[in-house]
Amino acid sequence: MSHGGFSRGRFLVRIGLGLLCLGGARAALSAEPKAGRDEVSVFAAASLADALTEIGSAWEAASGSRALFNFGASSDLARQIRAGAPADVFVSADTARMDRLEQEGLVRASDRHDLLSNTLVVVVPQDSTARVTGPHDLAAFRTIALADPQAVPAGVYARLWLQGLGLWDALAPRVVPTLHVRAALAAVESGNAEAAVVYRTDAARSKRARVAFEVEPTQGPPIRYPVAPLVAARQPAAGAFVAYLRSPTARAVFVRHGFVVLGGR
Repeated sequence: MSHGGFSRGRFLVRIGLGLLCLGGARAALSAEPKAGRDEVSVFAAASLADALTEIGSAWEAASGSRALFNFGASSDLARQIRAGAPADVFVSADTARMDRLEQEGLVRASDRHDLLSNTLVVVVPQDSTARVTGPHDLAAFRTIALADPQAVPAGVYARLWLQGLGLWDALAPRVVPTLHVRAALAAVESGNAEAAVVYRTDAARSKRARVAFEVEPTQGPPIRYPVAPLVAARQPAAGAFVAYLRSPTARAVFVRHGFVVLGGR
């Protein structure tokens, strides 16, 4: 048993399930550019894939520029950016990743904004007969999928929530860590886990999993999605895209997808 209470061998689950969500998104980054258009490379949390894809299409129609998305775990995306990946904009599912990029001089404090919030939920298969109405009922499950609780924001939020309730030590051996939050949802949908802790926005898109209960906001840590253009952004349109994400048009899309829109930094 390794640090954190779960078997690192079970990280094999990350490989197959992660590909379910990211194959098409990563392929988009290699698409051939069209002449005469600015193209902005946007590295964004996997939970934003549906909303940002829709917003990107609207921005392209309005501006003539194009957003190319790389969706994944915020921890992995931040690591890629720090290693020199050609990103123009970063949208993280937590402030810690953005804080580190700021500390390393890769984003400016004046350019970043807290864009969105979200809510954690516990999901089970659509046909599950398990009675799950609160966190203590998780003890009935043998497998609980979480985005990597040591690194990926959704999993870290879930771990902090369970630690705050005094349940983490008992439940950690049952945790199946996944590459990102959508892979945790996919684990339940495919029958590889009996339950998962995911974002409400991801659960809402599933037809093979149902929400057992929502995490009380007062019990879990605050969830924040900050956004910023990178200091080394190759395209002037990077700042324009960040501004568009805060526009009424984009805000309406985020709300429709279940996010809470923030107005602060």
